[in-house]
Amino acid sequence: MLTSNRRTFLGGLLATTAAPLATGAPANAPADSLKLGVASYSFLMFQRRMAIRMMHDLRTPYLSVKEFHLPYRSTLDEIAKAVKEFADGGLSVLSGGVVGMQKDDDAELRHYFEYARAAQMPMMIIAPTRETLPKIEKLVKEFNIKVAIHNHGPEDKHFPGAMDVLAAVKDMDPRIGLCIDVGHATRAGEYVPDAMLKAESRLLDVHIKDIVAATGKNRGSVVGEGVLPIPAMFKTLLKMNYQGGVMLEYEIDADNPLPGMQRSFAYMRGVLAALKA
Repeated sequence: MLTSNRRTFLGGLLATTAAPLATGAPANAPADSLKLGVASYSFLMFQRRMAIRMMHDLRTPYLSVKEFHLPYRSTLDEIAKAVKEFADGGLSVLSGGVVGMQKDDDAELRHYFEYARAAQMPMMIIAPTRETLPKIEKLVKEFNIKVAIHNHGPEDKHFPGAMDVLAAVKDMDPRIGLCIDVGHATRAGEYVPDAMLKAESRLLDVHIKDIVAATGKNRGSVVGEGVLPIPAMFKTLLKMNYQGGVMLEYEIDADNPLPGMQRSFAYMRGVLAALKA
């Protein structure tokens, strides 16, 4: 059953879903809007070329690349091929990840940064430990590639919530920040709009989704059909003049994610249209 908060945005939703899909390259976000994009984990069952085709159906150019679609052990030629395929598809790669950086191994950590540089990624979404963060900070300074730590909810012994990330990075290089996973942060007991405001300039990326329940096991839903306060989150991001990606991480319907992702984008675009109005 829709809450009254969601009913408020139905007018915008109907206008959005009635519009025909764009053809050609996906359109960029207006300057006064949000960069709604996709974390390619959502396409985990599909090869890279099919994932690019599905991005066109979602009418967004913004992509965060999961390792499945560009393996870490790729050769330079293989990486260059992938970069060209993304560019030819009209896609803007905002980041890569989530990259696990929990092994305290200098060579392995450096390899991830070399991979990101070759793939022309301006940022990596990472899952480090507090012990590996000092070495990661040195590499951030050397490579000038941002890193955003992804919180993973109550099950994560390192960074369950956004506040755990912010406490760890508060005195570090400003290119080290937070990728807030709104579902996991909520399950960790945080009210996401407040966490976003507290993050300020450390908020480098957003993994947007919806969940069935605010506590317990992580169970996803179509955005707008769960319990998360999506309108309040978007209102907060606009108030902050947030310039990073808002990347849909769709974790259900793995064999056929596109219909639910289209409904999620329709809802999110309806929310933004209503907020502008």
